[in-house]
Amino acid sequence: MKKSINKLLIKHQQLIHTEDISVVSHVQREDNEWILNTLMLENIDVPFKYKRKTMYKSLQKQKVNITYYPSTETIAGFDIEIMNIVRIKVT
Repeated sequence: MKKSINKLLIKHQQLIHTEDISVVSHVQREDNEWILNTLMLENIDVPFKYKRKTMYKSLQKQKVNITYYPSTETIAGFDIEIMNIVRIKVT
């Protein structure tokens, strides 16, 4: 793992880093001025989300390294677990 990622993980203890995980699904949709990206990863049933200012190439079937933290989102009165991505890199 790179030195900068280690520093980030030490500084923010709630962050989790995963390497070389396959993207099963990648959906991009507009959310006001942002593009909301939602990823589903291999063997994980929780959506991973991040925002960008512009559309991005599809990450479907790509291997990625991600740094993220767990969170919850309330939809229709139900709390749903999600993962918010802080860093993502195609490997």
